[in-house]
Amino acid sequence: MSSSTATPLVIPPKALRKLDDAIPPLLRPLIRAYVLGYASAVTPRVLTLVMQYVNRRRKGKGTVTAKVTRSFIASLQRILRGGLELRRFPAFCAALVGGSTLLEVLLGKVLSRLLNGQLTSLVQKRLARGLSGFVAAWLSLQLLQSSKSDEFLETASIDFQSKQVKVEKAGRTLDLTLFAATRALDVIVGELWARAEQHRPTAGQRAWVESMMAKIADPSVFAASSSLIMWAWFYAPFQLPKSYQKWIEQAAAVDPRLVEALRLCRSGEIRYGEDTGKASLLESMCADFKWPLEWGDPFKSIPFPCEMVHMGSGPSCERHAISRFYNSFKWSMATYFPLSFAGRKKDLGGLKKSLLSSARSSSFLAAFIALFYYGVCLARTRIGPHILGKDTKCRQMIDEGLCVGSGCFMCGWSIFLETVARQKELALFVAPKALATLLPRRYSTDKQWRETFVFAFSSAVVFTFVRENPKRVRGILGNVMGSVLEP
Repeated sequence: MSSSTATPLVIPPKALRKLDDAIPPLLRPLIRAYVLGYASAVTPRVLTLVMQYVNRRRKGKGTVTAKVTRSFIASLQRILRGGLELRRFPAFCAALVGGSTLLEVLLGKVLSRLLNGQLTSLVQKRLARGLSGFVAAWLSLQLLQSSKSDEFLETASIDFQSKQVKVEKAGRTLDLTLFAATRALDVIVGELWARAEQHRPTAGQRAWVESMMAKIADPSVFAASSSLIMWAWFYAPFQLPKSYQKWIEQAAAVDPRLVEALRLCRSGEIRYGEDTGKASLLESMCADFKWPLEWGDPFKSIPFPCEMVHMGSGPSCERHAISRFYNSFKWSMATYFPLSFAGRKKDLGGLKKSLLSSARSSSFLAAFIALFYYGVCLARTRIGPHILGKDTKCRQMIDEGLCVGSGCFMCGWSIFLETVARQKELALFVAPKALATLLPRRYSTDKQWRETFVFAFSSAVVFTFVRENPKRVRGILGNVMGSVLEP
C-alpha cells in the first residue's frame, strides 16, 4: 500500500490533542491507559485472525464459503467484545494507572490532614504517590486474578478418598508480576549506581573498570537469562509459556527426536553401552536421513555421531554452524523486514533503514542459533572429550547436560551484534521469562498474596520514578508510561 492511500487512516496529532483536551486532566491517564491496553490486547489477535482469513482466501483462489465468512465475523466480534470485559487486560491497565493517579490526589489530602505539617511537602507527596501506586496495583492485579481459567484447574482427591474435585491454582499473572519486579529492580539498581557515582572519584583504572561494567551489564543479563530459558526449553519446557515454546521450536528448526534423545540421556533412560530399549527413537531418524542405523543405537554407537546433530549438513561442526547462521538469517529477514518497513516511509531512505535494521536483528538471532549449536558441538566433539576424556562414562556425562549447557552459555552473547538500545530492551524482555523458569507456573491460591505484594511494591516503585525521574525507567516502557501519565 502506498503512503498516499494509507494517510487517511492515520489520525493527525492535532486531532488527538483535541480529543485529549476534551477529557478532564485527572481522567486522562485512566482513559489513555484503557485505550492503550485495549489496543495491545486486541490488535495482535485481530491481525492473526485477518491473516488466517486472507490465507484461506488465497488457498481458495479468492473464493470462500459463506460459513467461513460468518465464522470470521463471529470471531472478530468475539475478540472485540472480549477486550471490553471487566476482568481483562484493558480494565486492568485503567485500574492500575487511573487508580494510582486518582488515589494520589485523595491520599495527598488525607495525609495532609493527618500529618499536619510534620513532614515536608516533598516527602508527603512521595509518600502519597508510593501508597497510591501500591494500592492501585494490588487491586488491579486482583481484578485479573479473579478471572477463571480452565487451564489453572487441577484434579485432586479429598481426604484420600476416591472422590475427585477440581482445585483452582494461582499463577496466571506470574509473567506480569515478574515483568514488574524486574523493571523495579532495574530502576533501583540504576538509581543506586547513579548515586554511588556521585560520591566516588572517576579517575584512572577504576573509571575504566566501572565504564566496562556499565557496558557489559545488559549483555550479561541477556546472556544469563537466555541460558536459563534455553535450558528450560530442553529439560523443563512446561516452565515456559506455550507461545514461547512454539517460537523457539520454529527458530531452532531441530528434529524433535534429537531433543527427546538428549532429554532421555539426562533422565538416564538412554545410557551408552547399555540396551535400554530406546534405540528405535534415533534409528528412525537415521532411516529418514539415510544414515547407518547403528548410529542411533546407544549400545553400539558411543556417542551418537555429531553429524546427527548437524541434521544433514555433513560431519563438519563448523560448516554446520555456518549453515545454521545462513538459514536462520533468511528466516529472520522474512520476519523482521516486513515489520520494519511497514512502520517507515515508503521511499529509498525508508527502505535502506529497514534493510539495515532488519539485517542487524537477523544477524543477532542467526548468531544466537548458530552459537547454541556450535556450543553443543564444542562440548561433544571439538573440546569436551579432549578435556574430560573419551570413555563411556565421560561421553555419557557430556550428553547428560554438558553439551546443552555449553550451547546455553554461548548463545546469548550474540547480543553484542545489536545496538546498545536494543541490548537494553532485549535484556529487560527476557529477564522475567528467565526468572519464571525458576518458579512454579502454578501454585496454591493461599500463597497468591505473596505474588500480589511483589507486584504492588514493584509497580509502586516504577510509578514513583516515572513521575519523579522518568529517565530512570529505561526503554520503551518509560516512554509509554511517561506519555500515559502526562497531565
